[in-house]
Amino acid sequence: MHIVIISGSIREGRKSHRAAIFLLNSITQTANTAEILDLKEYAFPLFHERLRYQKDPDARVVDFAERVRRADGVILVTPEYNGGYPASVKNIVDLLTDEWKRKPLAICTCSDGSFGGTQVITSLLFSLWKIKAWVVAHMPVPKVGDAFAADGTPAEPEAWAKRAHHLMDELGWAMEARRRMEA
Repeated sequence: MHIVIISGSIREGRKSHRAAIFLLNSITQTANTAEILDLKEYAFPLFHERLRYQKDPDARVVDFAERVRRADGVILVTPEYNGGYPASVKNIVDLLTDEWKRKPLAICTCSDGSFGGTQVITSLLFSLWKIKAWVVAHMPVPKVGDAFAADGTPAEPEAWAKRAHHLMDELGWAMEARRRMEA
């Protein structure tokens, strides 16, 4: 199975990307494959219309949508900014339509505080449910700057391996269920 990890922060000095790298490294040690779609690298403009209604969509948008469409599952890594998620994440949630429908999706919320981005989950879940994404798991990352080094190495390898395993168990189950339902 192939998993797309969306790294949602585009700001300088971002720390949530460390969690995305950690998840990539964790997944590639299993039978699954994975890739990171880094919103900072895509550098999308604010969208004025959903992809399916755009007359001449940017090639980066089409590439991003195809990668999400082909993925068996998605992990969305988002920081928490002032109790919410960044505009870069809202941008891609609103951009796609069919690509999200029934797509197994796990969320990794990150913050510098001790709650691990849990304040953002409610508003993000509402938007994802509205577009019919299948949200199956959540992994909060408190004190993300202390939890992971810049290269994704966890400060507490056993504890983070256990959390990643739980996240992947739930996402893996949903990906397999979707595969069987579509067969």
